[in-house]
Amino acid sequence: MKKYIGEIGLLLTAIIWGSGFVGSAVALDTYTPYQILAGRFLIGAVLLCAVFYKKMKFISKSTLVKGAILGVFLYIAFALQTVGLQFTTPSKNAFLTAVNVVVVPFIGLAIYRRKLDLFEVIGAFLAMFGVAVLSLQWSAGLNIGDFLSFCCAIGFAFHIFYTSQFVKTEDPIALTIVQMATATFIGLIVVLMKGEMVFSTQPEGLWSLLYLGVFSTTIAFLLQTVSQKFISETKAAIILSTESLWGMVFSVILLSEILTLKMGIGAVLILAAIILSETKLSFLVKGSHPARLE
Repeated sequence: MKKYIGEIGLLLTAIIWGSGFVGSAVALDTYTPYQILAGRFLIGAVLLCAVFYKKMKFISKSTLVKGAILGVFLYIAFALQTVGLQFTTPSKNAFLTAVNVVVVPFIGLAIYRRKLDLFEVIGAFLAMFGVAVLSLQWSAGLNIGDFLSFCCAIGFAFHIFYTSQFVKTEDPIALTIVQMATATFIGLIVVLMKGEMVFSTQPEGLWSLLYLGVFSTTIAFLLQTVSQKFISETKAAIILSTESLWGMVFSVILLSEILTLKMGIGAVLILAAIILSETKLSFLVKGSHPARLE
């Protein structure tokens, strides 16, 4: 079980994010997108500081810098996704966001000249196609929303990649605290600049925002950061891409959405991507070694 602690943690993260689709839909009936971002990150920062206050005494300058970098990537990615959604369809937004899964391994190649693992790269493309089949409903033409959604994918790819880099030398909990605090600071500044400081106190909106803050932000990102200490960034991206799969599952269960053949095919492709990246088909070829691309 310990061998797969990274995989299990990231799978739980994806499940929580998948369930968050419902919470986000409810919250958007009460709050603006920027209020939701500021609110969820604020809840996350407060909870993490309250639970791990002892960690704050020993946060180094290195952790502050690296955590701040992750926080900037995190907020920018979420903001681009939110704004992009206003100009494109939810299905295209979800698909283009999921493109991050194929961007991650190439960041390592471009910046660090890191060799590509053939099975992980194939798995990444397979996962992207799975998300496409699962969620995509093409509308004619491309627009600014599609471009912003793609930029969002780049932001999430850098966040996943550098989380894997930074947890090698930094405490993952301290790193999560700093990135949440950074995202909160940026979020509150944006809300202030947009003049959206009046928050509704409607119970339904508050409960949904609280769910997003506690589960989809605090617990999920803490799980992600800690888990990425035990797994490669490409595998992490592939497993996190199952968020779309779990979003479908919760939509079927909670919103009575009809399960279609298209959804089933998408789910199979995503699961195949995980099996491929995890096993490298070693169960088919005994004594095989991971293939790499120069």
